[in-house]
Amino acid sequence: MAHLLESMAYVNDVPWHGLGNQLTAKQPIDVWAQQSGMAFEIRESPVRFMADSIGALGAIMTFPEQKVLYRSDTKAALSVVSQRYRVVQPREILEFYRDLTEISGFELETAGVLKEGRKVWALAKTNQSATFKGNDVVNGYLLLATACDGTLATTAQFTSIRVVCNNTLAVALQNGSGAVKVPHSTQFDPQAVKKQLGVSVAAWDSFMYRMKTLSERKVKTHEAMNFFLRVFTDPTDTSGALANERAMKAVQSLYDGQGKGAELASSKGTAFGLLNAVTQFVDHERRARSTDHRLESAWFGPGASLKQKALDQALLMVA
Repeated sequence: MAHLLESMAYVNDVPWHGLGNQLTAKQPIDVWAQQSGMAFEIRESPVRFMADSIGALGAIMTFPEQKVLYRSDTKAALSVVSQRYRVVQPREILEFYRDLTEISGFELETAGVLKEGRKVWALAKTNQSATFKGNDVVNGYLLLATACDGTLATTAQFTSIRVVCNNTLAVALQNGSGAVKVPHSTQFDPQAVKKQLGVSVAAWDSFMYRMKTLSERKVKTHEAMNFFLRVFTDPTDTSGALANERAMKAVQSLYDGQGKGAELASSKGTAFGLLNAVTQFVDHERRARSTDHRLESAWFGPGASLKQKALDQALLMVA
């Protein structure tokens, strides 16, 4: 089966998805662009079509309201969009981090291309970190991603990664500033995005305080079961009942001790443990067509939505 992942690069340990070209630390942006597969431009061309004509090849017509986006290196078509669409180049995603890595101490860890160039991203480790009971360490990251096929606005999102299991979770802050989304109908201004994200950097401690609160919230057996039911069932949909039952059993076993870090004091019998059982299931255990499909889902698709639902339900337990 064709992979979603075109290419990617990483430094330090092998990423949780196990993909990519390994680089040594502190590489310049140019090296990242080459090794991650992001050294191409997204170009534009008018939409043209052949009109039927009896006894002739037909006239070549244009459709002025739309344009084709294609790769500069392979010439492969990526999507058809409106003339109002503002392209964000792969290089812009990497350049976003230049001053953050050179001045603010951020470190690029992964970057890559999904869906043949339709989606690109880069992930950098920030200076934020927290340690819970049992030496359970959670580090802060900044993810910047964009797509040119209409599936994703250019999105800067703070993400937490739990070291013991590499579980990823979008940092959702109470003021809603955990992510900045720039629609493709407007111009991407990296400095304006960083300014907006500054609020989120300052609020990392607030998010970690809420995670610490979850780690101290003891959970009874019936509360755990109700949590899984709320996360994995939709009262309006009965078609996925069997799949949901399998998922709940899998997550229950992760919570009961099979999950990585499940026996740490921060997770054993706590609301934080419930949340991490779901994030491990999405990131590592859930059935997927391939590892790169799993990454796509966990960061941008149904997996990300499921993790957000689990976070919302866990936070209700400490509200």
